[in-house]
Amino acid sequence: MVVSSVKTLPPSIPSDVLAGLLDRATSAAGSNVLALVAVHALPGHDVRQLLTADLNLSKGRLIVRRGLRRHTVYLEEFTHRLAAEWLSERHRRWPASTNPYLLVSQQSAMDPDHPPVTATMIKRHFRDLRLSLSQLRQDRILHEARISADPLRLMRLFGIGDTTAMRYIAAAHPERTAKLPR
Repeated sequence: MVVSSVKTLPPSIPSDVLAGLLDRATSAAGSNVLALVAVHALPGHDVRQLLTADLNLSKGRLIVRRGLRRHTVYLEEFTHRLAAEWLSERHRRWPASTNPYLLVSQQSAMDPDHPPVTATMIKRHFRDLRLSLSQLRQDRILHEARISADPLRLMRLFGIGDTTAMRYIAAAHPERTAKLPR
């Protein structure tokens, strides 16, 4: 008999840690990053690569480019408001910036090479929160898996693959998947 190892996910982030998370953000960019991760479970590398042209506030959606694939994020009212606030602040601070990336920093906004922001800049927004971007992202997906237990929903909502979706479902509902044949 072969028993495969079960990959477990980290424990959920306590609700008291999540409560007020965005209130502790120190900037419009930080609030926007936190919402994209906490609500839409975008990984840091996706957040860094978002283009301003891919944010369509009038239609309430954001296109996430993943190589040749595209994942559409439908913005709910809260993230929509934070994205609009960030765009307004971005334009106010760097009106002449031609950097195509949604997130820019003081260094990247006017750089003629138009680089994306650094991973360090993205992680900086999580430093004082005592949790990592990946912890917050995993917690969001796990929360949705506990509510719906539908791998197709997870795949559509977060743009994750089938294997990843099933891993989250198994972690969220071990009683349902324990008896599946291996």
